[in-house]
Amino acid sequence: MKLTGSNYIGSKASHTGTVQFTSSNPTTGENGSLLFTEATQQEISEAVEKASIAYPIFKNISAEKRATFLDEIANQILELGDELFEVCTPETALSRGRLKGERGRTMNQLKLFAQVVREGSWVDARIDLAEPNRAPFAKSDIRQMQIPLGPVGIFGASNFPLAFSVAGGDTASALAAGCPVVVKAHPLHPATSEMIGRAILLAAQKTGMPDGVFSLLQGQSVDVGIGIVRHEKITAIGFTGSFKGGKAIFDEANRRPVPIPVFAEMGSANPVFILPSILKKQNERIAKGLCKSLNMGVGQFCTNPGLIITEKSTDAEAFMSHFKTALEEVQPGVMLSSNIKTNYERGFESLKTNDKIDLAFSSKKTEGVNGVQAHVLSSDVNTFLQDQNLQEEVFGPSTVSIRAENKNDVIEFAKKLEGHLTATIHGEKEELLEYKELVEVLQSKVGRLIFNGYPTGVEVCDAMVHGGPFPSTTAAQTTSVGTGAIKRFARPFCFQDCPSELLPPALKNDNPDSIWRMVDSQWTKDSIKE
Repeated sequence: MKLTGSNYIGSKASHTGTVQFTSSNPTTGENGSLLFTEATQQEISEAVEKASIAYPIFKNISAEKRATFLDEIANQILELGDELFEVCTPETALSRGRLKGERGRTMNQLKLFAQVVREGSWVDARIDLAEPNRAPFAKSDIRQMQIPLGPVGIFGASNFPLAFSVAGGDTASALAAGCPVVVKAHPLHPATSEMIGRAILLAAQKTGMPDGVFSLLQGQSVDVGIGIVRHEKITAIGFTGSFKGGKAIFDEANRRPVPIPVFAEMGSANPVFILPSILKKQNERIAKGLCKSLNMGVGQFCTNPGLIITEKSTDAEAFMSHFKTALEEVQPGVMLSSNIKTNYERGFESLKTNDKIDLAFSSKKTEGVNGVQAHVLSSDVNTFLQDQNLQEEVFGPSTVSIRAENKNDVIEFAKKLEGHLTATIHGEKEELLEYKELVEVLQSKVGRLIFNGYPTGVEVCDAMVHGGPFPSTTAAQTTSVGTGAIKRFARPFCFQDCPSELLPPALKNDNPDSIWRMVDSQWTKDSIKE
């Protein structure tokens, strides 16, 4: 096998290590055609040092140039053409249609962040003008804005090889904020990661970005990721993956002499509540919709519906019957890797060991090395209240149907929930008002509350929140999807009585970028008269 895969220390290709690995086709189990070298601690250090040198240059580049860089990354990804799919499909078993959609999402979020950077108001500029004659004490001129943190470490996700990976939302938002990034590629798709990494580096070269604004490090072991987290010049971490992985990174970051923020999205069970009136009228429609949501991406979405709550009734029985019919017609597909398949099956078997949890029904099993079945288990609220393991994510196409006796049971169930990314309520308008307490409880439990829909599918837009209370994330005050994600990689900074010549454009009196600013408690784009 010929060595062709590389780490990228800024624009320099590097493979000095001795530990080698390759990808594996999830459908056939065959090894990939490229061999990759795990990044050494020296390569990690060089990448972070280059990012540190690039940081003061990159953070002071004009908003227009930074936006052009983001746009050009999207253009270069498109220029990869069908070759991207030819490389990515054998590494992931994802269809060309799915990958085309994900490529579009990846490009769109880069272009969306370019718009945010150009518009400029994300810096949240606030100006309190001086009052030298104020009694009994004069008031200083005080000006605040968001500034980029510094070099950021990004971990690519397994389940979205494009949209949550090398050029995904974490990378896009960090670059938009003005932070150089060092990306740890996910070992399940190293060739895809390298293709995207090269596209980013070409975009950086074409738009005149400093060398070190982007680096890509490969590796299967935890050593590469931990090496990035521990480096003293890394100022924040972005992570999408399992609770175990995210919590380990979070703990490591807090053991540093100087702790840093970790923005880890760690998945959840995403409870779905179906209220009685709508269940009576639409149980078949909802059952089919949930079956589709459960099996989307072979259940390998962090917003997969892992808990379904209904109140006991003949309508609930009809719902389960329709769900069974829909699921028995499904072949879920092939999971991303043998490890993910093993963990899914272990999670499912662990739930089955509780004698108060029954296997209700399953789908057909998909052929292939990593083919799986989808499962629906059944239990009740009392069992859930006694066994909090029921709300732990089982990453894959399984869900637990929870039977409640009445409305009070439903509310008690909601109160015992840990933090989740989403919750969903199906209900008619009148009963939604009747269950207002449920809506109130869930606001303290999740980041996004969905009405009469399904949790899978996350829109990339200004208003989206993809986050939630611990253990779904390590930073409930942030989002990893949508334009609000840019704020994760910035911090507020204040200038007091600063000479106008030293102020950044966002805080200058003439407001050269024409952004919205709060001036003496009023939002305005107007210039400040000298």
